[in-house]
Amino acid sequence: MKALIFAAGLGERMRPLTNHTPKPLLVAGGKPLIVWHLEKLAAIGVRDVVINTSWLAGQFPATLGDGGRWGLRLHYSYEGPTPLETGGGMWNALPSLGDGPFLLVNGDIWTDYDFARLPREPEGLAHLVMVDRPSHATHGDFALDADGYVRAHGANPLTYSGLGVYRPQLLADWQSIVGEFETSDGKPRFRLAPILKAHMPHERVTGEHHAGRWTDVGTPERLSHLDAELTTPTP
Repeated sequence: MKALIFAAGLGERMRPLTNHTPKPLLVAGGKPLIVWHLEKLAAIGVRDVVINTSWLAGQFPATLGDGGRWGLRLHYSYEGPTPLETGGGMWNALPSLGDGPFLLVNGDIWTDYDFARLPREPEGLAHLVMVDRPSHATHGDFALDADGYVRAHGANPLTYSGLGVYRPQLLADWQSIVGEFETSDGKPRFRLAPILKAHMPHERVTGEHHAGRWTDVGTPERLSHLDAELTTPTP
């Protein structure tokens, strides 16, 4: 299985920390956020990892190299000066990901979720890890029903963790779902959520609820809190 790490965001809410450093390269617990993911991916046998980049893109290969220190092969998918959003970023990376299911993780999260639990062959087109709604996003994203299917709406909405397994076929008919879309450097720019929602009524998106630790490192305050948690010795 290959993996894709979303790392192209501008990190605007993290300024001034991201003025000179891309958000996934900010340090928590003694190492960049993205390195936590690389270590976990290597531990479950992933060997090829695609990292999509945009803002300060050159810092990723300068910091991470070719991935050899983790036993990985890193491939960089440059989106251009304007990030392509989640759907466009995935579309742009597909040529490097092949035809099989791939693991996807956002470069700006931290979690204690065990990547080995993810299905190598999802039942449908995607399998999403969901978490309880954090205090800064109480509306939630999707709901998880009793049979393990993700729904666009439900009584107890959860937050998508930024971690899951996807099949490339999810984007097979994306233009008919998205409709009009912007382009950047000739590449399509669109969000992934509408495509996932379009497949949910047909039970093509499964999910699971992770009740453990998870942080969307979206502000300097959250990064500082995470760093303190990771560097404080366990009693």
